[in-house]
Amino acid sequence: MNVRRRLISGTAVAAATALGLATLSACSSDSAAAANTDKFDVVASFYPMAFLAERIGGDHVHVTSLTEPGQEPHDLEISAKQTAALQESDAVLYLKNLQPSVDDAVAQSEVKTKIDAASLTTLEKHGNEVGGHAAEHDDHENEELAGLDPHIWLDPVRYSQVAEGVGKAFEKADPDHAADYRTNTAALVKELGALNTEFVNGLARTKTKVFVTTHAAFGYLAERYGLTEESISGLDPESEPSAARVKELEKMAEADGVTTVFYETLVSDKTAKTIASDANLRTDVLDPIEGITEKSRGKDYFSVQQANLKALQTALGTK
Repeated sequence: MNVRRRLISGTAVAAATALGLATLSACSSDSAAAANTDKFDVVASFYPMAFLAERIGGDHVHVTSLTEPGQEPHDLEISAKQTAALQESDAVLYLKNLQPSVDDAVAQSEVKTKIDAASLTTLEKHGNEVGGHAAEHDDHENEELAGLDPHIWLDPVRYSQVAEGVGKAFEKADPDHAADYRTNTAALVKELGALNTEFVNGLARTKTKVFVTTHAAFGYLAERYGLTEESISGLDPESEPSAARVKELEKMAEADGVTTVFYETLVSDKTAKTIASDANLRTDVLDPIEGITEKSRGKDYFSVQQANLKALQTALGTK
């Protein structure tokens, strides 16, 4: 199965310069209080990590996120204030190699419990070649540019593995509440298993198995459910696609019955709409769930994933 790895956009959210710690947990309303509370203080790097911490920790944790809702996590540069708060936390939950500034801050911190989600499951190299969607079409000229794809949370099975690892880490770091962490983890793993079943059944019979994205975040999801992701790698979200690439996409779309170009909620849809218009395709949202905003098609990980499933079913032509 062939997938493409995203070439990260250089456009950053302007508000990043004024970034503060946004509290994601209902346990506290004080967005500045990242540590020194009467709970188990967890700093999470971005939404998928914060979601795990909240669901597993329940009432025993105080969770803050280094990435604000609406901010593109790949572009995060954490502030001195956030770095100081990180130093005072009980635990940090992050995904190594996704956010370099977070990696640096964690490496330099003296936080006792450092949980790297990438170490709790398996990662794969998803190349960034641009071309034919099938593996047999690749010439691997750019194989040396391939890197480990960090988007593990979009695969419910891998995300479940991460959840189990996070639960064990919480149990060890905060043994007084180990039983509750264990119970909460089991419930979350069960829910993720049900979500996986929904995807398996929902995508089992489709007219095409190929989908096009502007953000190559869905490689693990594609592999899990027998699909192929064709991403528009190397194009800035605000730039016009090349004539050659549009022609290539037109040929691929016609050959494989592709109907839709997917874009995400945290970056401009200009590239997707330009390509879709030139190739006579539709556009729709496929959310990489890097953050929840008012534009998200759901209020949490599960509801947005279910919206993603419906979008894929429509685009792929569920039979």
